[in-house]
Amino acid sequence: MSPIDLRVLPDEPSLAAAVGAALISEIVAAQQERGSASVVLTGGGVGTATLAAVAVDPRRDDVDWSRVDVWWGDERYVPSGDPDRNETGARSALLDALPLDPARIHPMPAAGADVEGDALSYADLLRSHAEPGLDVPLFDVLMLGMGPEGHVASLFPDSPAIHSSASVVAVRECPKPPPTRISLTLPSIRAARQVWIIASGDSKADAVAWCADPNTDPVTVPAAGARGQDASVLWVDRAAAAHVT
Repeated sequence: MSPIDLRVLPDEPSLAAAVGAALISEIVAAQQERGSASVVLTGGGVGTATLAAVAVDPRRDDVDWSRVDVWWGDERYVPSGDPDRNETGARSALLDALPLDPARIHPMPAAGADVEGDALSYADLLRSHAEPGLDVPLFDVLMLGMGPEGHVASLFPDSPAIHSSASVVAVRECPKPPPTRISLTLPSIRAARQVWIIASGDSKADAVAWCADPNTDPVTVPAAGARGQDASVLWVDRAAAAHVT
């Protein structure tokens, strides 16, 4: 796995703009090299703000959006269209404004009768788009938010999901609502070419410091285990970087 690359911006608006601009650049580069691009989106305040920044960036039209696959790192297991869903926020902030191929947008399942079965279905979908012998595609950029205690996706400290070797897991009894979710696991996250963790505000300062420390145990701080094959970027604003030494 690649070492962490800490990038500090003055505040949340400049952070969202910088990450959005970098995402456009990486998608363009991936398309030039491989013909298409694959990205994994996150939710939360700064994650959604990043997508909104892409929407207004003048370079967004440099991307051939019809050749972009869109995935999610986790999802709240609530009905389709619910404002709590990461998909809902992503569509409103960016996706509905882009000429994406609907067949290449891959939301996690909405609430149904069987969250474990739906997690397996998403795992099957990922495998169907992966290279032979792999469980997930080689995502070009996988974006993650981070909680104040260091959770990423829906992988919380000391939770069973942290230890899973599956590609996707159903998560029950999350310590923050809603309690039931679907999430990529650390092996799936680590399969990405680049992993970007995005955090803003002083409430994330401890988690950022833990995440940046190479000695931190991912079992207690899952963000410390979220690393990419080629690059691992910790994008933060000045407030979130306050405790990094």
